[in-house]
Amino acid sequence: MSREFWVSSGHHLTHRAPGGGLVVTDELILAYLARPELVPPEEACDAERALHASLLAAPRRPVSAAEIAAMADADARENWQLMLAFRDRLVAARTVEAAYVDLVRAGAPGMAPVFLNQLVHLILRNALDACEDPYVLRAAEMFFRPQRVSFQDGAALLADAEVIEAHEGGAGRSPLVAMLGKEPEASLDILDDANAWTYWSRSDAFTMALNLGSNPRSRDGLARVIEVWVRHLLNEDVAVEPAAAIEDRDWRWFVGLDAEATRIGNALWGGEPVEPDVQARILALFRLRFADASRIDARAAGHPVYLILAMTPDRMLRLKPQNLVVGLPLAAGARAA
Repeated sequence: MSREFWVSSGHHLTHRAPGGGLVVTDELILAYLARPELVPPEEACDAERALHASLLAAPRRPVSAAEIAAMADADARENWQLMLAFRDRLVAARTVEAAYVDLVRAGAPGMAPVFLNQLVHLILRNALDACEDPYVLRAAEMFFRPQRVSFQDGAALLADAEVIEAHEGGAGRSPLVAMLGKEPEASLDILDDANAWTYWSRSDAFTMALNLGSNPRSRDGLARVIEVWVRHLLNEDVAVEPAAAIEDRDWRWFVGLDAEATRIGNALWGGEPVEPDVQARILALFRLRFADASRIDARAAGHPVYLILAMTPDRMLRLKPQNLVVGLPLAAGARAA
């Protein structure tokens, strides 16, 4: 029996379909309806309260345009339109995974990042169910939780941005730490071989920092997550390895794993000058190779795909796992989800 982790993903609210994906259940939809963004506030009108109550009783029931139009608050109308479009995509898909792929290939129109991140959390909990490596699981948190970057002895440390915000808000930051000007990341445990065993009991707290800069197991962990993600969603076997630099003079394809990396990669691809301080935002580089070369776009044949990970100027990392779904050089007709 595999160890339990990420209970907050909601994986217990669903079950696996024969192909390994997750079935969309009423319980899963109800979990979304219980989110604070959708629970009617005290000032909500009767129409919004009635809609929410009726969906709690029948989460898949059709909702008419008139029911939405009857809401007094314009923001509430927009929220419910987006939520119901999201729900309908989930219900129409054969699995949660298929719904996610459909969403990101369509550009996730109007989709709140919190909903996409929750889907990624749930999908990775399924895909990594048998994982026994805390480094892989901690690296996987990057796929659905923004990270804040700090540096210790020149090495990049990643800490959960929400956890750091809570520390900075007062509750976990001591007056001494504030006086000394130390970053709150320093008060978190950094995942290493000595404390890795504690990950299981605290996986839902997201309180372990990841030494991406100088612990090779962290980068290897991220490489394994990428392999699992691509295999699970695209049915493609790939091998991913950390790289020190883009060694191929005739490099053909890259995927930015976040918006900042995409901007930097586009500049490098176009031969534009990239200032050293901008290049310094690159946190990691990987080479990806497909096991079946026949499924690769001819333009990338014989060459690795480079994956770039970068932080923003304010040291934030917001990984976009959808870029691996829509950005890899798969030949026409090769995609499977």
